[in-house]
Amino acid sequence: MSTFMHGGAEWDVACPRRPSRLAGVTMAGFRVHDLAALRMVPHPSVTLSLEFGARSSVLDCAAGRQHRGSAVAGPGFGTGGGVRVRGEHIECVQVRLSPVIARAVLGASPAGLDGAVVPLDDLWGREASRIREQLGDVPSWQGRFALTDALLARRYEAAPPVDPEVAWAWHRIVAGRGLARVDGLAAEVGWSRKRLWSRFRAQLGLPPKRAVRLVRFDHAAHRLVAGEGAARVAADAGYADQSHLHRDVMAFTGATPAAVAGEPFLAVDDLAWPGRGTPGEPHAPRGSGSAARRA
Repeated sequence: MSTFMHGGAEWDVACPRRPSRLAGVTMAGFRVHDLAALRMVPHPSVTLSLEFGARSSVLDCAAGRQHRGSAVAGPGFGTGGGVRVRGEHIECVQVRLSPVIARAVLGASPAGLDGAVVPLDDLWGREASRIREQLGDVPSWQGRFALTDALLARRYEAAPPVDPEVAWAWHRIVAGRGLARVDGLAAEVGWSRKRLWSRFRAQLGLPPKRAVRLVRFDHAAHRLVAGEGAARVAADAGYADQSHLHRDVMAFTGATPAAVAGEPFLAVDDLAWPGRGTPGEPHAPRGSGSAARRA
């Protein structure tokens, strides 16, 4: 376990010693004694938070809405910068799910989340309570990771996967760090633009153009946290200019690039999510000869 210090806050952070048996899954464990109004920064994954401690975190959303305890958040959750999480003595396993496998693991399409948050009880019913109890009974972080991984694998294997063409398009976007040409994705998989857009949105929870923008923002935001200048990040990340980067960062976070560079939600990634991103290599979809040849 490592310790993350940011300002006066101290977080204990644990990482699995072994990768998940599922491509598209990464996990981290957090123990935070005093979490004060942490801004949630959008991420291009479905985030599953499994709490097991004596206390529950509080998620303050727009229009005064609040959520407590274990929850699932869709890709881009926190867009606009109006979501904060707080609490005391919080313990949780946080899972980042590639949207490609999220539907199977959750038992519901990420499209139903639409960048929002849903209490885990609403999706999994009594199983959510059982998981909390089981995680609390396990004495080690590695044991909790193993328990969580077995749960995710069991749920994934019992459900149908997304269309391989949709998975291919997603992996193209991620591999290109948001620089993929959206108009060319349909041609790569041999589908019409309308068909790909419809299936992509229904199965992954966001349309391709929004996916490209979110992946590009995530890459740029982490480079800002690493200390790179906004002008260089804008040029390398595919923005028209520094003003374009500024507008995009403001739209996603409600903060300037300079402020985002100091966000603990992003800064902790070096400890919690080494080798960031959505794990899993793209596989050529069935029947997509042109895409397979380009892989």
